[in-house]
Amino acid sequence: MAGLAESGSNPDVRLLYDINGLAKDAPRWFDRGMEFVGEYGLPLAMVLLVLWCWWSVRRRGGEGAAVSVAGLLWAPVAAGIAVLVNVPIRGFVERPRPFVDHRGLEVLVPGKDDFSFVSDHATLTMAMGVALFVANRKFGLVGIGLALLEGFCRVYMGVHYPTDVVGGFALGTAVALLLSPVAMAGLTPVVRGVERSGRLGWLVRSSAGRGSVEAAVVGADGEAERVEERDLAA
Repeated sequence: MAGLAESGSNPDVRLLYDINGLAKDAPRWFDRGMEFVGEYGLPLAMVLLVLWCWWSVRRRGGEGAAVSVAGLLWAPVAAGIAVLVNVPIRGFVERPRPFVDHRGLEVLVPGKDDFSFVSDHATLTMAMGVALFVANRKFGLVGIGLALLEGFCRVYMGVHYPTDVVGGFALGTAVALLLSPVAMAGLTPVVRGVERSGRLGWLVRSSAGRGSVEAAVVGADGEAERVEERDLAA
């Protein structure tokens, strides 16, 4: 892969120069903003998006609240697992950062001396975005959009090849989707237990949401008792 990267005719390299070239033409203040957004801002925005979705789910309540919250818990867990899986991948591929083999790049974050393939930032954000999509389509689409923007930023900043980003997207998506059934099977009972807890139930649904569900359960029990009394009378 490193050999391919050294070829100027490689479309991966051409796209790297095209996107990173935007940083050379942009004002300094804009590059500083892209540096912050690509390094810290978008991962933080992804975390805030998950929290926003959780707040929306617990306020809405409903019988599916526990499953939705379990899905939201899976989002950061999936991101962590995906980044851990990437550790041996980076060590196996050993692809240098693009600025090592290619001169003339505008590197917005100097000092990175680890390997390039695949991008941790792209892996983390896409894993969270896809896991969030599984839990909530509307918020998930926003999360995937943030992940795509993160990938663009990493190439713009001169710290990753486009294929590093694509590989991160693929890895994050695979972990979030393939492990989702196992994760949900383990997380859902835990969240349901929290939901029934008197002290921690607010983490799953608001007090109003719990009251409506409890009233529905009581109503259903009462109807069942009336049916049973009619059967006995008959």
